[in-house]
Amino acid sequence: MANTPQAKKRIRRNARRAEVNGSRLGRIRTFVKKVEAALEIGDKSAAATALSDAQPEMARGIAKGVLHKNTVARKFSRLTKRIAALG
Repeated sequence: MANTPQAKKRIRRNARRAEVNGSRLGRIRTFVKKVEAALEIGDKSAAATALSDAQPEMARGIAKGVLHKNTVARKFSRLTKRIAALG
């Protein structure tokens, strides 16, 4: 258990940040799932629209330090490639 006041404060702050970051990550996952659902159906226009909605959320995840930029770049690239493959 933390003994110093700073360590106690750190525990409180870490708990708050974990909650915020978790909800942010969940929001990003929801946007990505919308893209994947449209891809499963085979609706190219809906998938492209969902991807354009997901992109700013993913970029915000990078800016806030929730996701690594290469992770987001990889995910975005793979989704774009799958949309293009729908023809």
